[in-house]
Amino acid sequence: MSLFRYETHLHTTEASACATFSAVDHVRFYKALGYDGIIVTDHFFNGNSNVPWDLPWEERIDLFCKGYENAKAEGDRIGLSVFFGWEAGFLGTDFLVYGLDKAWLKNHLDILSWSIEEQYKKVHEAGGYIVHAHPFRDRPYIKEIRLFPEYIDAVEVINIGNRSDKFDRQALEYAKKHKLPVTAGTDAHGLENMHSGLAFQHNIEDIIGFIAGLKSGSYELIKP
Repeated sequence: MSLFRYETHLHTTEASACATFSAVDHVRFYKALGYDGIIVTDHFFNGNSNVPWDLPWEERIDLFCKGYENAKAEGDRIGLSVFFGWEAGFLGTDFLVYGLDKAWLKNHLDILSWSIEEQYKKVHEAGGYIVHAHPFRDRPYIKEIRLFPEYIDAVEVINIGNRSDKFDRQALEYAKKHKLPVTAGTDAHGLENMHSGLAFQHNIEDIIGFIAGLKSGSYELIKP
């Protein structure tokens, strides 16, 4: 049986300061790789964002969503599914948020003041899903490893951007200890030599279907 492959963690130059591929570049690249879809998870304003801080909130959200919107337009044109999410940062601790949309962000002007606990509560109230991204990543800008098993839905246990199997193994052990579902992703910025994500036995029609697939456990990790 052929599987449907999806990239779960991806950054565009439109909104993420660290990205090297535009949204269109990513869509064409993953289409050529044979993937069926991608989730654009640009860094939000509490992460490595390139959206100016001195603009009105709605204008900032419009700019933030450009990566997703440009990817979606190109994906619709060439036949690649594109879904929306984002990566929220808390002093080096990062979370992938799935299942919410641009309108939800525009209606939550206080989101940058939330704690990790508040994020979990608000996202869940709206039907969203939270994955702890690369929980054991070791970088100069990360002052300490912080774990919040009670405020996440799953753990990213393969992250190509880690550039080390050690961090992935630690993440898998962490997920097993707390009986949490696991995910995988490239943390794509552009020009990666290896890629990861999730493979499903059925086509995923939207981000809600993606979350349903995660909750059912009916998927496989794409191992590089």
